[in-house]
Amino acid sequence: PAPEGTSRPRLKAEGGGRGRRLAFLAGQFAIDICSMAIMSNHIHLVVRNRPDIAGQWSDEEVARRWWNLFPGRKTEDDKPAEPEPHELEMLMADRERLQERRQRLSSISWLMRCLAEPIARRANREDHCTGRFWEGRFKCQRLLDESAVLGCSVYVDLNPIRAGIAETPETSSF
Repeated sequence: PAPEGTSRPRLKAEGGGRGRRLAFLAGQFAIDICSMAIMSNHIHLVVRNRPDIAGQWSDEEVARRWWNLFPGRKTEDDKPAEPEPHELEMLMADRERLQERRQRLSSISWLMRCLAEPIARRANREDHCTGRFWEGRFKCQRLLDESAVLGCSVYVDLNPIRAGIAETPETSSF
């Protein structure tokens, strides 16, 4: 899936914070990042969601991962604070909500939400404006076999070359 282009293509093509954010999210979600290219105004990802993995997590693991994404408290350097036992217990108390969060932790839509929203908030803050940042919702295409995954991965890997950001796949940041 890839969020469509932005109306403000001034973001750095190297990825910077977006690459770090994506690495953080990959560590929280049950989603494999197979291939990626972070361009100046859009992102290409080849991902595989893994509900089977999320289904194996303990309730506490689900609560901790959710806390890391949506912390009740943050440290001074704006990172999620370590949750207190009672805070994890509160997240685990409602079985239905916990199951919903477990499903969301393997949802591509939720991954993209957690990736795109901070980018939009930061850009709006920097530009002193409000409103929509992304032109539209991300687009997602199901890849049904290995040849489709390979073809899409090649497209993603060659995107920085076509855009003139890198000369070869090996010299690309991604």
